Amino acid sequence: MLIPGVEGMELKEKRMSETTRYLFVVSMDVPAEWDGLFNEVYDTEHVPYLSAVPGVLSATRSVRESLRMMLGGEERFMEPGDEPRYSVTYEIESPAVLLSPEWAAAGERGRWASEVRPHTTNRRHILRKVIG
Repeated sequence: MLIPGVEGMELKEKRMSETTRYLFVVSMDVPAEWDGLFNEVYDTEHVPYLSAVPGVLSATRSVRESLRMMLGGEERFMEPGDEPRYSVTYEIESPAVLLSPEWAAAGERGRWASEVRPHTTNRRHILRKVIG
């Protein structure tokens, strides 16, 4: 794609499907009194340990927010239902990453398994194949 107004410059588009074949999405809730420890451990231990596993390309944390959008020509509020508050999306090379000894060990490292995981609820684990 050419960049408007810049002669000879071409913007290279990078599509996720060129580098990532699967998305592994983990979502959960945590009681308010455990929120601080949850985020500290997730940011400084759990996600970094899992991100270092061979075959994990990236990890992106997110938090659910209210959604207002235009749909069918009118503004709508989309109710999240029982969708968990916190999510992390891991870009992985293949589902085999999730069965590797490295993934298993990383998931049990640090304070996550003993101090945080027991307080999580509404957990969801979804694997998505990138198709385009």
